[in-house]
Amino acid sequence: MKKIVITIIAVITGVLTYGQTMESSSHSTAGYVKSDGTIENSNHSTVGYIKSDGTVENSNHSTIGYIKSDGTIENSNHSTIGYVKSDGTVENSNHSTIGYVKSDGTVENSNHSTVGYASGIKKEWAAVCYFFFKL
Repeated sequence: MKKIVITIIAVITGVLTYGQTMESSSHSTAGYVKSDGTIENSNHSTVGYIKSDGTVENSNHSTIGYIKSDGTIENSNHSTIGYVKSDGTVENSNHSTIGYVKSDGTVENSNHSTVGYASGIKKEWAAVCYFFFKL
């Protein structure tokens, strides 16, 4: 019984440590988003961070943008560059639709063509990675 509990804890810890996988449209691994907001490329090299306050940083911890609580996406100068609506619609600064993050994690461009998969990742985080900052 003790071994089973230890095994379960190890598996849960591994999942929380490695986070969720971002995939390309062909289902190849594009990167990972850890539960603490660390963003890694497919080789597990850190390429950015999304902080709990919504600050988006590059791998050198320089601020490159912000995710506001209302879904507004800003660049490092606090200029609005886009929006993520509650239904997952992703818009540019002019409110033109540039994509969608579906409830199942499918990421689509404005023509509804699949550009990737981000199951289990917050829609704002997925939008930042796929559309705005290309982390």
